Amino acid sequence: MLALAGAGVARKLGLDVPRDVSITGFDDSPVSAVSSPPLTTVRVDYAGFGEAAADLLLAEIEGAPRPTFEPAPPELIVRRSTAPPSA
Repeated sequence: MLALAGAGVARKLGLDVPRDVSITGFDDSPVSAVSSPPLTTVRVDYAGFGEAAADLLLAEIEGAPRPTFEPAPPELIVRRSTAPPSA
């Protein structure tokens, strides 16, 4: 949401996103894909983190060995709010 607000401020200042400034968000909220321009963002597997936390809690309660957890790597979702630097 902060990245989207930043894009709004850039527009109010007369800047074009992404021609004048590139903006990238973090969390890939559903609004990111439908904003104008669609927001480049980093997607993190929050559901996977939640599931791992629940598995760890249940193992602790049951006295079972701690489960291993290997988080999925973050994923860059490139949309139209970013561009290469101008020459």
